[in-house]
Amino acid sequence: MALRAVATMAMAARAASPRGITRHFSTSSPNSFMPPPIAAMGNGEGTPGREQAPPSTNLFVSGLNKRTSTDKLREAFSHFGRVIDARVVTDRVSGYSKGFGFVRYATIEEAEKGRVGMDGKFLDGWVIFAEYARPRPERTPPQNMTNSNTYNS
Repeated sequence: MALRAVATMAMAARAASPRGITRHFSTSSPNSFMPPPIAAMGNGEGTPGREQAPPSTNLFVSGLNKRTSTDKLREAFSHFGRVIDARVVTDRVSGYSKGFGFVRYATIEEAEKGRVGMDGKFLDGWVIFAEYARPRPERTPPQNMTNSNTYNS
């Protein structure tokens, strides 16, 4: 009985302390949470944390809704200039969108307007990001491999 009374008093003392259980799990005061700043959301500076590609007529568009079609992408970006080509990249097997695509403008000036105008905007209910597409890295052709199969020799 006395042991129960001592345990209850100890629990009451712990509950009355201002820091309570937070001292076990927190390294700072409980009201000091500050969310990270949103660096590039709709200001034409591209996806946060990525280095910018040099200006070109080709834009990389990410964050697309899985139901966004190529025609819808072309229509959205055509408000900022003459779109030469637009395409949503799809999976080869399933045919579903991979969530990104490319838009090619006639001039670099139009591409800049499209990039600034559509970066951080909503398309089909999703926020999309537009930035200059990076040039494709040069692919070296595979070395001629000798056929170790003696079947067709």
